[in-house]
Amino acid sequence: MFKIKAMWALALLVVALSAAPMASGQHNPHWWSGRNTIVHLFEWKWNDIARECEEFLAPRGFAGVQVSPVTENVIVDQRPWWERYQPLSYKLITRSGTEQEFADMCRRCNAVGIRIYVDVILNHMAADQGKTAVGTAGSQAEPGLKIYPAVPYSGMDFHESCEIWDWNDRYQVQNCELVGLKDLDQGKEWVRDRLVEFLDHLVELGVAGFRVDAAKHMKAEDLKVIYNRVRNLNTNHGFAANSRPFIFQEVIDHGHETITKYEYNQLGAVTEFRFSEEIGRAFRGGNQLKWLVSWGPQWGFLPSEDALVFVDNHDNQRDGGDVLTYKQSKQYKMATAFGLAYPYGISRIMSSFDFSDRDQPPPQTTDGVIISPVFDPTTGACTNGWVCEHRWRQIYNMIEFKNVAGDAGLNDWWDNDDNQIAFCRGDRAFVAFNGNGYDLNERLMTCLEPGTYCDVISGAKVNGSCTGKTVEVELWGYAQIVIGANEEDGVLAIHKNSKL
Repeated sequence: MFKIKAMWALALLVVALSAAPMASGQHNPHWWSGRNTIVHLFEWKWNDIARECEEFLAPRGFAGVQVSPVTENVIVDQRPWWERYQPLSYKLITRSGTEQEFADMCRRCNAVGIRIYVDVILNHMAADQGKTAVGTAGSQAEPGLKIYPAVPYSGMDFHESCEIWDWNDRYQVQNCELVGLKDLDQGKEWVRDRLVEFLDHLVELGVAGFRVDAAKHMKAEDLKVIYNRVRNLNTNHGFAANSRPFIFQEVIDHGHETITKYEYNQLGAVTEFRFSEEIGRAFRGGNQLKWLVSWGPQWGFLPSEDALVFVDNHDNQRDGGDVLTYKQSKQYKMATAFGLAYPYGISRIMSSFDFSDRDQPPPQTTDGVIISPVFDPTTGACTNGWVCEHRWRQIYNMIEFKNVAGDAGLNDWWDNDDNQIAFCRGDRAFVAFNGNGYDLNERLMTCLEPGTYCDVISGAKVNGSCTGKTVEVELWGYAQIVIGANEEDGVLAIHKNSKL
């Protein structure tokens, strides 16, 4: 009896030890050393992303790119952006390019230290269009009958059709059809096998991980089975042996949901939507900035290592409310700077195209071909319908700030008991914010060694000189910090690498 119990204990220990690295591995984004921010190049073409990796993202210290869905999708009249979230097959042909172009992008981006994370749709297939659906690779399907021959899927691979009308009903949320999208049954082996084949193929091509769309609409236990079956990352693309794909899951949880983010954060990171809402509320003036001193789990957020955080994303930037977008540029830059300066979460920057209505497609020709971004030769900003927030000086310079700050903690917090705040990151970096309607003019501790520093918000350090404001740090680390109420930017940031 003792031998049997001992054998069982040993078996359980082996299982536990083998499962632990997998769970923690799916939280590892596999960044190159000294880099730690993802940018979402929403609706960009693969060839354009490859060039952006080489010419802008790598030199500026970005760590990775989230790309739009890669699978063949249904073609919808007027080509709205959301057609990409209605797959007809797992062929890698979309308006962003071919499988060969996708593979070339992965190779080129990995070569310069930019990891690729694919937005994957595991929950559903395309909704009924009232006719035979045609996809971007030429495949046809009958969504009304749940027949997708190019996979192939048939009616037996889906949950029975029903609408989600009660968002607090677990059964409806995880078994009924999200806005009419045909809901796959991830509990069935055939479906699991097809999804794993799809994810494995992306890993083979060199991706570092996945953003899992609509994760809360799938049972966590089904996703766990699928994730655990996916192969290790491809070592030919510079990943260490036995590395697991990084997984971050879209779970919208405002704090009162029946299905919560805490059901999924053991499987990988989770999108922390409350971060987006609360940071927008604060920098819109709806909450005093002084309260941000306790930013993080005390606000009801996930633990830092589990939280994928953002000021806005491609969905909620179209929803209004408290969420800030590029359309409120000064406040948006301030919120983004705070999100990058404060040591919490796994940061992702949004890079948008300009839109005036919710369904608007990315810049495109009259026949629906996506137009590549064009850049201003002086500023580098996008000029032809693309917003490209990641190319705004106030944002890409904060990427370097975050890289320089690294794992240093927060210290020497200061506030004026209202909407002016400042803090250090160890002895590596300092940032101040003026959210008041009057000037900030204070002698503050910067935690930096004496010298002259370039404010990387108003300008940049170029050939040993500063194109913006400078800050004189005194012998004991103090400096006079000035941010005028009417200045273009409500932020000032300096760090060890910005010393002149």
